[in-house]
Amino acid sequence: MITAVNLNFAYRDDLTTQSRDDTNCPLLDFVKTRVNSFIKWDLLHFLNENRRTVDSVENIARYIGRKTEAVKPELAELVEAGLVEQKRVGDQPVYVLTPDETRRAVVDQFTRACEDRHFRIKAVEYMIRGMR
Repeated sequence: MITAVNLNFAYRDDLTTQSRDDTNCPLLDFVKTRVNSFIKWDLLHFLNENRRTVDSVENIARYIGRKTEAVKPELAELVEAGLVEQKRVGDQPVYVLTPDETRRAVVDQFTRACEDRHFRIKAVEYMIRGMR
Protein backbone atom coordinates (compact mmCIF):
# COMPACT_ATOMS: atom_id res chain seq x y z
CA MET A 1 0.00 0.00 0.00
CA ILE A 2 1.29 3.45 -0.89
CA THR A 3 0.88 6.11 1.74
CA ALA A 4 2.17 9.63 2.02
CA VAL A 5 5.37 9.80 3.99
CA ASN A 6 6.82 12.26 6.41
CA LEU A 7 9.63 14.25 4.83
CA ASN A 8 11.20 15.19 8.15
CA PHE A 9 14.58 13.88 7.13
CA ALA A 10 17.63 15.86 6.31
CA TYR A 11 20.81 14.77 4.68
CA ARG A 12 23.81 17.00 5.14
CA ASP A 13 25.36 18.70 2.11
CA ASP A 14 28.83 17.57 3.12
CA LEU A 15 29.65 14.05 1.95
CA THR A 16 32.26 13.77 4.68
CA THR A 17 29.62 14.02 7.39
CA GLN A 18 27.68 10.94 8.31
CA SER A 19 24.08 11.04 7.09
CA ARG A 20 21.26 9.76 9.24
CA ASP A 21 20.39 6.08 9.29
CA ASP A 22 18.34 5.49 6.16
CA THR A 23 17.28 1.92 6.83
CA ASN A 24 13.83 3.11 7.85
CA CYS A 25 13.32 5.81 5.22
CA PRO A 26 9.95 5.29 3.50
CA LEU A 27 11.08 7.18 0.40
CA LEU A 28 14.02 4.85 -0.08
CA ASP A 29 11.61 1.94 0.30
CA PHE A 30 9.53 3.61 -2.43
CA VAL A 31 12.66 3.63 -4.61
CA LYS A 32 13.29 -0.07 -3.96
CA THR A 33 9.72 -1.15 -4.63
CA ARG A 34 8.32 1.32 -7.18
CA VAL A 35 11.02 3.48 -8.76
CA ASN A 36 13.45 0.65 -9.35
CA SER A 37 14.85 1.90 -12.66
CA PHE A 38 16.26 5.14 -13.97
CA ILE A 39 13.57 5.25 -16.65
CA LYS A 40 10.82 5.09 -14.00
CA TRP A 41 12.65 7.82 -12.11
CA ASP A 42 12.65 9.99 -15.25
CA LEU A 43 9.00 9.20 -15.98
CA LEU A 44 7.76 10.07 -12.50
CA HIS A 45 9.86 13.22 -12.39
CA PHE A 46 8.54 14.34 -15.79
CA LEU A 47 4.89 13.51 -15.04
CA ASN A 48 5.07 15.15 -11.61
CA GLU A 49 6.59 18.33 -13.03
CA ASN A 50 4.01 18.33 -15.86
CA ARG A 51 0.91 17.17 -14.02
CA ARG A 52 -1.45 18.19 -16.81
CA THR A 53 0.39 16.10 -19.39
CA VAL A 54 -1.75 13.44 -21.01
CA ASP A 55 0.30 12.02 -23.84
CA SER A 56 1.38 8.98 -25.81
CA VAL A 57 4.30 6.77 -24.87
CA GLU A 58 6.14 7.99 -27.97
CA ASN A 59 5.89 11.65 -26.98
CA ILE A 60 6.69 11.03 -23.32
CA ALA A 61 9.73 8.99 -24.36
CA ARG A 62 10.88 11.86 -26.56
CA TYR A 63 10.37 14.40 -23.75
CA ILE A 64 12.55 12.41 -21.34
CA GLY A 65 15.15 11.54 -23.98
CA ARG A 66 14.52 7.80 -24.02
CA LYS A 67 13.59 5.23 -26.66
CA THR A 68 9.92 4.29 -26.89
CA GLU A 69 10.76 0.57 -26.69
CA ALA A 70 12.49 1.13 -23.34
CA VAL A 71 9.79 3.41 -21.92
CA LYS A 72 6.74 1.31 -22.82
CA PRO A 73 7.31 -1.56 -20.32
CA GLU A 74 8.34 0.87 -17.57
CA LEU A 75 5.15 2.88 -18.04
CA ALA A 76 3.16 -0.36 -17.92
CA GLU A 77 4.74 -1.20 -14.55
CA LEU A 78 3.94 2.28 -13.22
CA VAL A 79 0.34 1.81 -14.37
CA GLU A 80 0.23 -1.56 -12.59
CA ALA A 81 1.64 0.09 -9.45
CA GLY A 82 -1.10 2.73 -9.59
CA LEU A 83 1.28 5.67 -10.02
CA VAL A 84 0.36 6.37 -13.64
CA GLU A 85 -3.00 6.03 -15.29
CA GLN A 86 -3.54 4.81 -18.84
CA LYS A 87 -6.44 6.34 -20.77
CA ARG A 88 -7.49 6.20 -24.38
CA VAL A 89 -7.85 9.00 -26.86
CA GLY A 90 -9.54 7.38 -29.79
CA ASP A 91 -7.66 4.14 -30.29
CA GLN A 92 -4.38 5.40 -28.83
CA PRO A 93 -3.33 4.83 -25.22
CA VAL A 94 -2.18 7.95 -23.38
CA TYR A 95 -0.62 8.30 -19.95
CA VAL A 96 -1.06 10.70 -17.05
CA LEU A 97 0.09 10.85 -13.45
CA THR A 98 -2.41 9.12 -11.18
CA PRO A 99 -5.32 11.27 -10.00
CA ASP A 100 -5.09 9.62 -6.55
CA GLU A 101 -3.98 12.44 -4.22
CA THR A 102 -2.14 10.17 -1.77
CA ARG A 103 -0.08 8.59 -4.53
CA ARG A 104 0.55 11.96 -6.14
CA ALA A 105 1.80 13.22 -2.78
CA VAL A 106 4.30 10.36 -2.55
CA VAL A 107 5.52 10.99 -6.09
CA ASP A 108 5.85 14.68 -5.28
CA GLN A 109 7.74 13.92 -2.07
CA PHE A 110 10.07 11.62 -4.00
CA THR A 111 10.66 14.30 -6.64
CA ARG A 112 11.37 16.95 -4.00
CA ALA A 113 13.63 14.59 -2.06
CA CYS A 114 15.63 14.02 -5.25
CA GLU A 115 16.69 17.66 -5.06
CA ASP A 116 18.80 16.63 -2.06
CA ARG A 117 22.18 15.34 -3.23
CA HIS A 118 22.56 12.75 -0.49
CA PHE A 119 19.09 11.36 -1.04
CA ARG A 120 19.87 11.01 -4.77
CA ILE A 121 23.09 9.18 -3.96
CA LYS A 122 21.27 6.77 -1.64
CA ALA A 123 18.48 6.26 -4.18
CA VAL A 124 20.99 5.48 -6.92
CA GLU A 125 22.78 3.03 -4.60
CA TYR A 126 19.49 1.25 -3.88
CA MET A 127 18.65 1.06 -7.58
CA ILE A 128 22.06 -0.28 -8.55
CA ARG A 129 21.92 -2.91 -5.79
CA GLY A 130 18.50 -3.95 -7.10
CA MET A 131 19.86 -4.40 -10.63
CA ARG A 132 22.38 -7.03 -9.57
